[in-house]
Amino acid sequence: MDTTRLIIVAVGGQGNLLASKVLGEAALRAGIPVRMSEIHGMAQRGGVVESAIVFGDAQSTIISDGEANVLVGFEPSETLRAVGKCNADTVVITNLAPLPPFTVALGKGVYPDIDDLQERIRSKVKKLLAFDSTALARKAGNVMANNMVLLGALLQTGVVPMTADQVREAIGATTKQAFVDTNLKAFDLGYEAARKAA
Repeated sequence: MDTTRLIIVAVGGQGNLLASKVLGEAALRAGIPVRMSEIHGMAQRGGVVESAIVFGDAQSTIISDGEANVLVGFEPSETLRAVGKCNADTVVITNLAPLPPFTVALGKGVYPDIDDLQERIRSKVKKLLAFDSTALARKAGNVMANNMVLLGALLQTGVVPMTADQVREAIGATTKQAFVDTNLKAFDLGYEAARKAA
């Protein structure tokens, strides 16, 4: 089968690792070979967390610059920071709700303009799907379900080799029972948002 390379970037506490776990579980349930790795950085302090997931026949989880088929960003400036992993055929999905680093709050840094950030990303990739996934997570009942909103958008693009139903089953199997309904609602809201944007 063809190889699909996915990068997920977030800051600590946004649920990147759970999103990766859900996708890995869905791939296993679908009989799709999958390899995963994570870079935690200073996650506990709001630093970057990056996951690399490779679906299909591959020997390594390393996704070099220009190799990603799809990039999912839970935070807009982290999406921009990771755009070097993309190429002219890459699909990028990003949340537009910023979570500025503490250096911005201290006045020692400037957060990029959201419109400029989108244009910079759009100029380098095939498709950019950008929306406020945090607002949809709130609508689902829990701002922490932002990760599930973005998974819904990812599945709607058809870039990864699983079905939405396989991912829904994986959400039910891997998330705490108290959050399953909220996570499924968030997933569906993200899927619908991506469908409308398409």
